[in-house]
Amino acid sequence: MAMTKKEIQDRSDKKRGVRMVGFKLKEETIQYLNLLSERTGKSKTALIEEMILSYQG
Repeated sequence: MAMTKKEIQDRSDKKRGVRMVGFKLKEETIQYLNLLSERTGKSKTALIEEMILSYQG
């Protein structure tokens, strides 16, 4: 039987070691994240990953 789109996506996510995470952020923070994304050409996900890794030291 063919896999559904969700099953295909779930399998792909598991293979890549990623999963969905949701946050509630202040509107100002969201606007700043969008601005940084536009200025750098990086995705919001990439920016958040970089920030977390740089925070680790």
